[in-house]
Amino acid sequence: MSGQGAQDAGEHRDWWAQLYDPHAADTGRAGARDTLDERYRSVSRTLTGPPATAPVYAAPVAALPTGVLPPATPEAPGEWVPETVLESARSGSAELYAVSVRGAAGRQEGRPRTDALLVARFGAEEDGLLLVAVAAGGRAGPEGHRAAREACHALAEAVGRSRVRLARDLRDDRTSALQPGLHRLTDRTFGRLRAQAAALGLEPERHTVDLRCLLLPADPRCRTRVLFGAGAGGAFRRSGDGWQDIEPVGIHAPPPPDPPAGRDPTAGAAAARDGFAPAERTAEAAGEPFHFRSRAAEPGDVLLLCGPGVAEPLRAEPAFGERLATRWTGADGGPPGAAAYLDGLLCALEGHSGDRTAVTVWES
Repeated sequence: MSGQGAQDAGEHRDWWAQLYDPHAADTGRAGARDTLDERYRSVSRTLTGPPATAPVYAAPVAALPTGVLPPATPEAPGEWVPETVLESARSGSAELYAVSVRGAAGRQEGRPRTDALLVARFGAEEDGLLLVAVAAGGRAGPEGHRAAREACHALAEAVGRSRVRLARDLRDDRTSALQPGLHRLTDRTFGRLRAQAAALGLEPERHTVDLRCLLLPADPRCRTRVLFGAGAGGAFRRSGDGWQDIEPVGIHAPPPPDPPAGRDPTAGAAAARDGFAPAERTAEAAGEPFHFRSRAAEPGDVLLLCGPGVAEPLRAEPAFGERLATRWTGADGGPPGAAAYLDGLLCALEGHSGDRTAVTVWES
């Protein structure tokens, strides 16, 4: 070092020695206590500046006002629906967050959340699957929350029973087998809703849902992701500061029949075994397209699956999409954490007061 540096270092040591000298003269009266700790803190502030402010990692904003609870009955304790559901999981090379929150209209009117969210893991290793189902029951009126939960549970039962074959088709990227198979499972789910509607004396369109689902393999070597469902909703891919709409293609044809029992022993009697009643399809139900898309994930991809309460403002309000893109980006480009993820959906948007349900997948 230079001589000037050596001189500075010597002066620095002398200064500290004088500071801690108990016989040093006082520099004058001060409001703070003149203790050794106070002197240390004073010098630290002089040398390093004010203490750095601890980073705030997206604490939820006060955008979720207190609402009116839905009425409860002692005869049906299982009918209680929480206002907010938050899930997180890892499957293979993907990490996801999923949230479902009651909308402003439901909070004001004391109605239960009519969106349902289900995240379920079946099996493990190369035969494992992660199913995410988002069902919006807003079209079903006051019974919408029941229809949405029934749709999620019914589809999960069917996927769970077929998981080995589905996982194999995912590994082999057999779109030709996945599309008709998932079309049948989805149609059976809506068949169960139609059968329940008949038992309740309701029109089928008053006991139905908008359904979006995602299948992720547990095998990290498999990069195939499958999106499917029926009705409204959306699928998006992160693109810059916004989102690219990758809504699955709608298939208007009816689902293909189950393969003959001799060729596929597990499929021939699947509808009867799973309890999916083959109810007669109405014209509206028959016209509901089946949405399907298979894509290969790339490292760094961010995929968003959502119900209509998120898809509609995402398509109509660019600022909403930019907010989600910002809030849902962590320091390393990955997930931002649960608090920031929930916070992204809480902002108020004029004309969009329904339930919001979203699932976002980050690819490593």
